[in-house]
Amino acid sequence: MKATILHGKEQIKIQEVAPRPLQPGEVRIDIQAALTCGTDLKIFKRGYHAKMIAPPAAFGHELAGVISEISAPLNLPDGLRNWRAGDRVVVANSAPCGTCFYCRQGQENLCDDLLFLNGAYAESVVVPARLVEKNLLHLKPDTDFRDAALVEPLACVVQGVEELKLRAGQRVLVIGSGPIGLMFVTMAKHSDCVVTVVGRGEKRLQTARRLGASQGVDIGENPDWIKAVASAASSVFDVVIEAVGKSETWEAAVQLVRKGGVVNFFGGCPCGAAVSLDTARIHYSNLTLLASFHHTPRTIRRAMELIETGVIKAGDFVDGECPLSKIPELFQSMAAGNRAVKTLIRVRE
Repeated sequence: MKATILHGKEQIKIQEVAPRPLQPGEVRIDIQAALTCGTDLKIFKRGYHAKMIAPPAAFGHELAGVISEISAPLNLPDGLRNWRAGDRVVVANSAPCGTCFYCRQGQENLCDDLLFLNGAYAESVVVPARLVEKNLLHLKPDTDFRDAALVEPLACVVQGVEELKLRAGQRVLVIGSGPIGLMFVTMAKHSDCVVTVVGRGEKRLQTARRLGASQGVDIGENPDWIKAVASAASSVFDVVIEAVGKSETWEAAVQLVRKGGVVNFFGGCPCGAAVSLDTARIHYSNLTLLASFHHTPRTIRRAMELIETGVIKAGDFVDGECPLSKIPELFQSMAAGNRAVKTLIRVRE
């Protein structure tokens, strides 16, 4: 089969890979939809991810498809008894162990032994037994594969929204108009919040407005964009969500939230990045600082509910298509500043 392999910094290749035999408890999925992700772009630029992937390795992690094979049909492990070849499914990109300290505390996103799945940019993928057991989900007959493939990033956003405990009427600022920022806009509006979004490019800001933002601020190359946001805002912000992953936007989030407000540092900065925060402002303004990470089996299921009830739709986020054979060129263009929100990868040309 054809698969995309990460070999290092800005090095990905489409290769012929022999499908490996299944181990007990595993399934093989024929991929019907795979989506690009900002995390994959970071991995492409850096050549690795400390937790998710080390080269050489299969690349990509947002996918949905059809089960084409399950391991040994006789004496099936418990985790396989509800699955059949032909089932339409979506799978998360990780699964917790269920036994470590953090799993026992209900914080499976912090599991000491998270098992990650990569390989979405390929014709098929083998799903390990633990993921089959914990994070493989049936799709309804009318659920589009493109919509279902959004479940993993959406589950991360759901995690962030739940940790923020958003309430109706709160004034929310989202810093970042990429796919994660736009999902936060949608989810904050779904919680009946008043949403402002900060980003670059009128096209993405128009999307944010369509998804429910009452105001979009294009900061462009404005070096004093924090002042511009404060001037453009009609009120102070109860909640600020940083969805970029840069030191300067982490620092800006603390400056833009009101006294007694909440900041969620959602965007992950590069390893070793440092920030300078005003301790007097944090202390005397009684700020709450959060940093949401990843997802849990429960938020994966909640995200799927939001997709299957139409709250989140691929049409609002997927604005490009690319054949599998052109993925190297696609990621080069993304690294150079391609402004697509998400791109659907056609794995069968």
